[in-house]
Amino acid sequence: MDEQIKNSADAPLLEVNHLRKTFPLKKSITGKVLSELVAVEDVSFTLRPGETLGIVGESGCGKTTLGRTILKLYPANGGQILFDGKDITNYTKAQMRPIRTDMQIIFQDPYSSLPPRSTVGDILSEPVLVHGIVPKNEVKDYVMDLMEKCGLRDYYYERYPHEFSGGQRQRICIARALSVKPRLVVCDEPVSALDVSIQAQIINLLKDLQRSMNLSYLFISHDLSVVKFISDKIGVMYLGAMMEFGTKKDIFDNPLHPYTKALFSAIPNPNPDVKMQRIVLKGDIPSPANPPSGCRFHTRCPHATELCKQQKPEYRECEPGHFAACHYAGKV
Repeated sequence: MDEQIKNSADAPLLEVNHLRKTFPLKKSITGKVLSELVAVEDVSFTLRPGETLGIVGESGCGKTTLGRTILKLYPANGGQILFDGKDITNYTKAQMRPIRTDMQIIFQDPYSSLPPRSTVGDILSEPVLVHGIVPKNEVKDYVMDLMEKCGLRDYYYERYPHEFSGGQRQRICIARALSVKPRLVVCDEPVSALDVSIQAQIINLLKDLQRSMNLSYLFISHDLSVVKFISDKIGVMYLGAMMEFGTKKDIFDNPLHPYTKALFSAIPNPNPDVKMQRIVLKGDIPSPANPPSGCRFHTRCPHATELCKQQKPEYRECEPGHFAACHYAGKV
Protein backbone atom coordinates (compact mmCIF):
# COMPACT_ATOMS: atom_id res chain seq x y z
CA MET A 1 0.00 0.00 0.00
CA ASP A 2 2.81 2.41 0.93
CA GLU A 3 4.57 1.52 -2.33
CA GLN A 4 1.41 2.41 -4.30
CA ILE A 5 1.19 5.81 -2.57
CA LYS A 6 4.86 6.45 -3.34
CA ASN A 7 4.45 5.52 -7.00
CA SER A 8 1.39 7.78 -7.23
CA ALA A 9 3.39 10.72 -5.85
CA ASP A 10 6.22 10.05 -8.31
CA ALA A 11 3.91 9.85 -11.33
CA PRO A 12 3.97 12.92 -13.60
CA LEU A 13 1.07 15.34 -13.20
CA LEU A 14 1.67 16.73 -16.68
CA GLU A 15 3.36 14.96 -19.58
CA VAL A 16 3.82 16.67 -22.94
CA ASN A 17 5.00 14.58 -25.90
CA HIS A 18 6.08 16.11 -29.25
CA LEU A 19 3.56 18.95 -28.94
CA ARG A 20 2.96 21.03 -32.06
CA LYS A 21 0.90 24.20 -32.53
CA THR A 22 0.53 26.16 -35.76
CA PHE A 23 -1.57 29.11 -36.90
CA PRO A 24 -2.77 29.38 -40.52
CA LEU A 25 -1.51 32.44 -42.41
CA LYS A 26 -3.07 31.87 -45.79
CA LYS A 27 -5.91 29.65 -46.97
CA SER A 28 -7.30 28.70 -50.36
CA ILE A 29 -10.91 29.30 -51.38
CA THR A 30 -11.73 25.75 -50.25
CA GLY A 31 -10.17 26.35 -46.82
CA LYS A 32 -6.96 24.44 -47.41
CA VAL A 33 -4.02 25.91 -45.44
CA LEU A 34 -1.41 27.21 -47.90
CA SER A 35 1.03 28.64 -45.36
CA GLU A 36 1.26 28.52 -41.58
CA LEU A 37 3.15 29.95 -38.64
CA VAL A 38 4.81 27.28 -36.49
CA ALA A 39 4.51 28.58 -32.91
CA VAL A 40 5.40 25.36 -31.04
CA GLU A 41 7.32 22.51 -32.64
CA ASP A 42 8.07 19.06 -31.16
CA VAL A 43 8.15 20.05 -27.46
CA SER A 44 8.35 17.30 -24.82
CA PHE A 45 8.70 17.38 -21.01
CA THR A 46 7.23 16.06 -17.75
CA LEU A 47 6.15 17.90 -14.60
CA ARG A 48 5.53 16.17 -11.26
CA PRO A 49 3.29 17.26 -8.36
CA GLY A 50 4.80 20.11 -6.34
CA GLU A 51 7.43 20.94 -8.99
CA THR A 52 8.07 24.18 -10.86
CA LEU A 53 9.15 24.10 -14.49
CA GLY A 54 10.56 27.39 -15.76
CA ILE A 55 10.21 28.10 -19.49
CA VAL A 56 12.64 30.75 -20.75
CA GLY A 57 13.51 32.29 -24.08
CA GLU A 58 13.40 35.50 -26.09
CA SER A 59 10.15 37.29 -26.84
CA GLY A 60 8.19 35.53 -29.59
CA CYS A 61 9.76 32.10 -29.04
CA GLY A 62 6.40 30.42 -28.26
CA LYS A 63 6.44 30.31 -24.44
CA THR A 64 2.93 31.73 -23.96
CA THR A 65 1.51 29.69 -26.84
CA LEU A 66 2.95 26.54 -25.24
CA GLY A 67 1.21 27.32 -21.94
CA ARG A 68 -2.12 28.10 -23.54
CA THR A 69 -2.00 25.00 -25.74
CA ILE A 70 -1.34 22.81 -22.68
CA LEU A 71 -4.42 24.35 -21.02
CA LYS A 72 -6.45 23.68 -24.19
CA LEU A 73 -7.10 27.39 -24.73
CA TYR A 74 -5.59 26.68 -28.16
CA PRO A 75 -6.16 23.32 -29.89
CA ALA A 76 -2.98 21.35 -30.50
CA ASN A 77 -2.06 20.45 -34.10
CA GLY A 78 0.00 17.45 -33.11
CA GLY A 79 1.58 15.57 -30.23
CA GLN A 80 0.08 14.52 -26.94
CA ILE A 81 -0.90 16.19 -23.64
CA LEU A 82 -1.33 13.88 -20.65
CA PHE A 83 -2.76 15.33 -17.44
CA ASP A 84 -2.85 13.06 -14.39
CA GLY A 85 -2.44 10.10 -16.72
CA LYS A 86 -5.35 11.08 -19.01
CA ASP A 87 -4.80 11.98 -22.66
CA ILE A 88 -6.63 15.32 -22.97
CA THR A 89 -5.17 16.28 -26.37
CA ASN A 90 -8.46 15.93 -28.25
CA TYR A 91 -10.89 16.66 -25.41
CA THR A 92 -13.89 18.82 -26.30
CA LYS A 93 -14.93 21.87 -24.24
CA ALA A 94 -17.53 19.73 -22.48
CA GLN A 95 -14.95 17.06 -21.63
CA MET A 96 -12.51 19.71 -20.36
CA ARG A 97 -15.03 21.36 -18.02
CA PRO A 98 -14.51 18.94 -15.06
CA ILE A 99 -10.72 19.33 -15.45
CA ARG A 100 -10.75 23.14 -15.61
CA THR A 101 -10.62 23.40 -11.83
CA ASP A 102 -7.35 21.41 -11.85
CA MET A 103 -5.64 23.63 -14.45
CA GLN A 104 -5.50 27.41 -14.08
CA ILE A 105 -3.53 30.36 -15.48
CA ILE A 106 -2.18 33.63 -14.10
CA PHE A 107 -2.06 36.08 -16.99
CA GLN A 108 0.82 38.43 -17.68
CA ASP A 109 -1.08 41.72 -17.44
CA PRO A 110 -2.96 42.24 -14.14
CA TYR A 111 -4.54 45.42 -15.55
CA SER A 112 -6.45 43.86 -18.45
CA SER A 113 -7.15 40.39 -16.99
CA LEU A 114 -9.60 41.61 -14.32
CA PRO A 115 -13.19 42.70 -15.16
CA PRO A 116 -13.35 46.44 -14.28
CA ARG A 117 -17.03 46.46 -13.27
CA SER A 118 -16.80 43.63 -10.74
CA THR A 119 -15.68 43.90 -7.13
CA VAL A 120 -12.89 41.72 -5.79
CA GLY A 121 -15.51 39.70 -3.89
CA ASP A 122 -17.48 39.03 -7.09
CA ILE A 123 -14.32 38.17 -9.08
CA LEU A 124 -13.23 35.57 -6.54
CA SER A 125 -16.70 34.24 -5.70
CA GLU A 126 -17.87 33.57 -9.27
CA PRO A 127 -15.57 30.59 -10.07
CA VAL A 128 -16.24 29.13 -6.62
CA LEU A 129 -20.00 29.27 -7.24
CA VAL A 130 -19.84 28.06 -10.86
CA HIS A 131 -17.75 24.99 -9.99
CA GLY A 132 -19.40 24.31 -6.62
CA ILE A 133 -16.14 24.35 -4.69
CA VAL A 134 -17.93 24.94 -1.36
CA PRO A 135 -21.63 25.22 -0.38
CA LYS A 136 -23.23 28.56 -1.33
CA ASN A 137 -23.58 29.75 2.28
CA GLU A 138 -19.82 29.22 2.85
CA VAL A 139 -18.56 31.06 -0.26
CA LYS A 140 -17.83 34.42 1.40
CA ASP A 141 -15.90 32.84 4.29
CA TYR A 142 -13.96 30.72 1.78
CA VAL A 143 -13.09 33.79 -0.32
CA MET A 144 -12.07 35.80 2.75
CA ASP A 145 -9.73 33.00 3.83
CA LEU A 146 -8.27 32.83 0.31
CA MET A 147 -7.71 36.61 0.29
CA GLU A 148 -5.83 36.37 3.57
CA LYS A 149 -3.57 33.62 2.17
CA CYS A 150 -2.76 35.84 -0.82
CA GLY A 151 -1.96 38.90 1.29
CA LEU A 152 -5.21 40.78 0.56
CA ARG A 153 -7.01 42.70 3.34
CA ASP A 154 -10.63 41.77 4.11
CA TYR A 155 -11.90 45.29 3.29
CA TYR A 156 -10.71 44.82 -0.32
CA TYR A 157 -13.75 42.55 -0.79
CA GLU A 158 -16.03 45.45 -1.84
CA ARG A 159 -13.44 47.34 -3.90
CA TYR A 160 -12.94 47.45 -7.69
CA PRO A 161 -9.74 46.59 -9.64
CA HIS A 162 -8.98 50.22 -10.59
CA GLU A 163 -8.50 51.04 -6.89
CA PHE A 164 -5.43 48.81 -6.59
CA SER A 165 -1.75 48.97 -7.51
CA GLY A 166 -0.14 46.52 -9.94
CA GLY A 167 1.16 44.24 -7.19
CA GLN A 168 -2.24 44.12 -5.47
CA ARG A 169 -3.99 43.34 -8.75
CA GLN A 170 -1.58 40.50 -9.39
CA ARG A 171 -2.40 39.11 -5.94
CA ILE A 172 -6.08 39.23 -6.92
CA CYS A 173 -5.24 37.34 -10.13
CA ILE A 174 -3.35 34.72 -8.11
CA ALA A 175 -6.26 34.38 -5.67
CA ARG A 176 -8.68 33.96 -8.59
CA ALA A 177 -6.53 31.19 -10.10
CA LEU A 178 -6.31 29.39 -6.74
CA SER A 179 -10.01 29.82 -5.88
CA VAL A 180 -10.96 26.53 -7.55
CA LYS A 181 -8.19 24.51 -5.82
CA PRO A 182 -6.07 23.75 -8.90
CA ARG A 183 -3.20 21.32 -9.09
CA LEU A 184 -1.41 22.92 -12.06
CA VAL A 185 -0.99 26.69 -12.50
CA VAL A 186 0.49 28.21 -15.64
CA CYS A 187 2.18 31.48 -14.62
CA ASP A 188 2.51 33.52 -17.80
CA GLU A 189 5.19 36.11 -16.92
CA PRO A 190 3.28 37.02 -13.72
CA VAL A 191 5.86 39.56 -12.50
CA SER A 192 7.13 41.17 -15.72
CA ALA A 193 4.78 44.18 -15.38
CA LEU A 194 5.73 44.86 -11.75
CA ASP A 195 8.47 46.80 -9.95
CA VAL A 196 11.45 44.76 -8.73
CA SER A 197 10.49 45.04 -5.04
CA ILE A 198 6.93 43.91 -5.80
CA GLN A 199 8.28 41.08 -7.98
CA ALA A 200 10.07 39.64 -4.93
CA GLN A 201 6.86 39.75 -2.87
CA ILE A 202 4.84 37.97 -5.58
CA ILE A 203 7.51 35.29 -6.14
CA ASN A 204 7.75 34.59 -2.40
CA LEU A 205 3.94 34.43 -2.24
CA LEU A 206 3.88 31.88 -5.08
CA LYS A 207 6.50 29.74 -3.33
CA ASP A 208 4.61 29.86 -0.01
CA LEU A 209 1.33 28.90 -1.70
CA GLN A 210 3.05 26.08 -3.55
CA ARG A 211 4.32 24.58 -0.31
CA SER A 212 0.98 24.89 1.48
CA MET A 213 -1.19 23.66 -1.42
CA ASN A 214 1.25 21.26 -3.20
CA LEU A 215 0.88 23.18 -6.48
CA SER A 216 2.74 22.50 -9.71
CA TYR A 217 3.83 25.58 -11.68
CA LEU A 218 4.64 26.06 -15.33
CA PHE A 219 6.47 29.37 -14.89
CA ILE A 220 6.94 31.31 -18.13
CA SER A 221 9.44 34.16 -18.01
CA HIS A 222 12.28 35.89 -19.83
CA ASP A 223 13.95 36.87 -16.55
CA LEU A 224 16.55 34.20 -15.82
CA SER A 225 17.19 35.46 -12.27
CA VAL A 226 13.53 34.94 -11.35
CA VAL A 227 13.45 31.53 -13.05
CA LYS A 228 16.57 30.42 -11.17
CA PHE A 229 14.99 31.38 -7.85
CA ILE A 230 11.63 29.67 -8.31
CA SER A 231 12.22 26.69 -10.64
CA ASP A 232 13.13 23.05 -10.07
CA LYS A 233 13.49 22.29 -13.79
CA ILE A 234 14.14 24.64 -16.71
CA GLY A 235 13.28 24.42 -20.40
CA VAL A 236 14.97 26.78 -22.89
CA MET A 237 12.92 27.57 -26.01
CA TYR A 238 13.95 29.15 -29.30
CA LEU A 239 11.70 29.71 -32.30
CA GLY A 240 9.03 27.35 -30.96
CA ALA A 241 11.37 24.44 -30.22
CA MET A 242 12.89 23.19 -26.98
CA MET A 243 16.66 23.73 -27.18
CA GLU A 244 17.60 22.41 -23.73
CA PHE A 245 15.83 20.88 -20.75
CA GLY A 246 17.06 19.74 -17.34
CA THR A 247 17.16 20.42 -13.63
CA LYS A 248 18.03 23.93 -12.44
CA LYS A 249 21.46 22.71 -11.32
CA ASP A 250 22.16 21.03 -14.68
CA ILE A 251 21.13 24.05 -16.73
CA PHE A 252 22.94 26.71 -14.69
CA ASP A 253 26.06 24.71 -13.77
CA ASN A 254 26.55 22.93 -17.10
CA PRO A 255 24.64 24.50 -20.03
CA LEU A 256 25.09 22.35 -23.14
CA HIS A 257 23.45 24.43 -25.88
CA PRO A 258 25.13 27.57 -27.35
CA TYR A 259 21.82 29.45 -27.10
CA THR A 260 21.53 28.70 -23.37
CA LYS A 261 25.11 29.91 -22.85
CA ALA A 262 24.31 33.13 -24.73
CA LEU A 263 21.25 33.75 -22.55
CA PHE A 264 23.21 33.20 -19.35
CA SER A 265 25.97 35.57 -20.47
CA ALA A 266 23.38 38.36 -20.54
CA ILE A 267 22.50 38.01 -16.81
CA PRO A 268 23.82 41.09 -14.96
CA ASN A 269 26.37 40.36 -12.23
CA PRO A 270 26.01 42.59 -9.14
CA ASN A 271 29.74 42.27 -8.39
CA PRO A 272 31.53 45.17 -10.17
CA ASP A 273 34.89 43.36 -9.92
CA VAL A 274 33.67 40.43 -12.05
CA LYS A 275 34.11 41.03 -15.77
CA MET A 276 31.32 39.43 -17.81
CA GLN A 277 32.11 37.62 -21.05
CA ARG A 278 29.01 38.55 -23.02
CA ILE A 279 28.11 36.33 -25.97
CA VAL A 280 26.49 38.65 -28.50
CA LEU A 281 24.17 36.92 -30.95
CA LYS A 282 24.19 38.56 -34.36
CA GLY A 283 21.03 39.02 -36.38
CA ASP A 284 17.36 38.72 -35.49
CA ILE A 285 15.22 35.70 -34.69
CA PRO A 286 14.05 34.17 -38.02
CA SER A 287 10.34 34.26 -38.80
CA PRO A 288 8.38 31.28 -37.41
CA ALA A 289 6.41 31.46 -40.66
CA ASN A 290 9.61 30.55 -42.52
CA PRO A 291 11.98 28.77 -40.11
CA PRO A 292 15.49 27.95 -41.35
CA SER A 293 16.45 24.45 -42.43
CA GLY A 294 18.53 22.22 -40.19
CA CYS A 295 19.06 23.60 -36.69
CA ARG A 296 16.75 26.54 -36.03
CA PHE A 297 19.52 28.38 -34.23
CA HIS A 298 22.22 28.02 -36.90
CA THR A 299 21.60 31.49 -38.41
CA ARG A 300 22.78 33.12 -35.14
CA CYS A 301 25.02 30.44 -33.64
CA PRO A 302 28.73 31.34 -33.51
CA HIS A 303 29.64 27.64 -33.76
CA ALA A 304 27.39 26.64 -36.70
CA THR A 305 28.78 24.26 -39.35
CA GLU A 306 27.44 22.89 -42.64
CA LEU A 307 25.93 19.98 -40.68
CA CYS A 308 23.91 22.46 -38.59
CA LYS A 309 22.60 24.17 -41.72
CA GLN A 310 21.48 20.97 -43.42
CA GLN A 311 20.45 18.49 -40.71
CA LYS A 312 18.05 19.05 -37.85
CA PRO A 313 19.71 18.00 -34.55
CA GLU A 314 18.10 15.27 -32.49
CA TYR A 315 16.61 16.32 -29.14
CA ARG A 316 18.50 13.79 -27.04
CA GLU A 317 19.40 12.95 -23.46
CA CYS A 318 23.06 14.01 -23.16
CA GLU A 319 23.21 13.34 -19.41
CA PRO A 320 20.67 11.66 -17.10
CA GLY A 321 17.63 13.98 -17.18
CA HIS A 322 19.51 16.63 -19.21
CA PHE A 323 18.33 17.02 -22.81
CA ALA A 324 19.63 19.22 -25.64
CA ALA A 325 18.94 19.71 -29.36
CA CYS A 326 22.45 20.36 -30.70
CA HIS A 327 24.87 18.32 -32.84
CA TYR A 328 27.74 19.50 -30.63
CA ALA A 329 26.00 19.68 -27.24
CA GLY A 330 28.58 20.22 -24.50
CA LYS A 331 31.48 20.33 -27.01
CA VAL A 332 31.39 24.06 -27.89
